Amino acid sequence: MNAFLGELAGVLGDWRFFVALGITAIAGVMRGYSGFGTAVLLAPAYSVLWGPRIGVPVMLLMELFVSMQLLPKAFGHADRRVILPIGAAAVLMTPVGAFILLTADQDLLRRCIGGFVLVFGLLLSSDWRYHGSRPLSLNLAVGTVAGLLKGATGMSGPPVILYLLAGPEEAKRHRANLILFFATIAVISVIPPALGGLMGWTVFAKVVLLLPVLLLCVPIGARLFNVIPDRWYRRLALGFLVATGLITVLA
Repeated sequence: MNAFLGELAGVLGDWRFFVALGITAIAGVMRGYSGFGTAVLLAPAYSVLWGPRIGVPVMLLMELFVSMQLLPKAFGHADRRVILPIGAAAVLMTPVGAFILLTADQDLLRRCIGGFVLVFGLLLSSDWRYHGSRPLSLNLAVGTVAGLLKGATGMSGPPVILYLLAGPEEAKRHRANLILFFATIAVISVIPPALGGLMGWTVFAKVVLLLPVLLLCVPIGARLFNVIPDRWYRRLALGFLVATGLITVLA
């Protein structure tokens, strides 16, 4: 307990915590509004502040809690025929990706995380979308890539988001699909880092201090979903994603 209290004091005395606090609030609003945004914003930001082996586990634990917070209302609106195969493939491949997190060079991994976010933001900003069908084989392929990314970088979202947002469904269905997918993979994603010894007091101290901010901001974003036009949010969210990716790559 003394070690944990010491970590708490150390976090509160570090300027990086207050930067993380602001970014966490933005990510919470993004997640509540759109159904995604936690990992693609927090994984690169936390990795710059604390390194991937601390930043990614912190983000994964917070993602677990926020996924459970949003799931009950979204479950009935999601297309489970599409999402469950994607989620199952991602769950199976997440431990394989986690091996990369445990063994890769931290600076190189941080830059890769930033690169993924930057490319993702630019693709969302463009008019390119996948407009084909969604057969089981393609659902499994997308889930496999997502699981590898989740284990290695904490971010399973980019391939799944680009894949799902291409469909003709209304915004409410898109949001529910993303929430169900992230909830499916959230539980399994924290197990490899825990077994690899990355879930120590340093990580728990940061989660304890940052999680209340995230959980408070998610409902705010969810309420804004019915108020703010999608085009306004989209521009702001994409701006944050591109900026975060650039900073992570160049830092």
